[in-house]
Amino acid sequence: MTTKAAFTDDEWTTVLNGPTDAGMMVVTASRGGTFRETFAMSKAYVEAREQHGQSELLDEIVSHRPHGDHAKGHSMEEAREFLATRIRAAVALVAAKATPQELEDYRNFILTLSQKVAAAHREDGQDVSPAEAAAIDEITHALQTS
Repeated sequence: MTTKAAFTDDEWTTVLNGPTDAGMMVVTASRGGTFRETFAMSKAYVEAREQHGQSELLDEIVSHRPHGDHAKGHSMEEAREFLATRIRAAVALVAAKATPQELEDYRNFILTLSQKVAAAHREDGQDVSPAEAAAIDEITHALQTS
């Protein structure tokens, strides 16, 4: 089983930020619902904590409060690409140091969190807006890179 000890401090920060970076991609994809969407991100962590023991790596990740740096960029597109790059880096680190099952659990957690954030606020009569769906597609693509 892989633990925090397998990563340097900088690598661990990258791994911890992967889920919140994905959540922020969805939160910033469209206007409105920021409070509900941010709450949904926190709730995804709580729900993952309740499944304690299924993945030691994921247990360590969700034991931390969701926290992320603000996306850097001059435009929303640059900010999205910045976050996607960080997600790819996090997945690559987990792929290099964790078991295949832990990698799959990490990817599933990020994707589930993203979907919960998107569904937290109805926009224009839709559970998930087209912009949020596009963000989830970008996240899905980033998760497959390793």
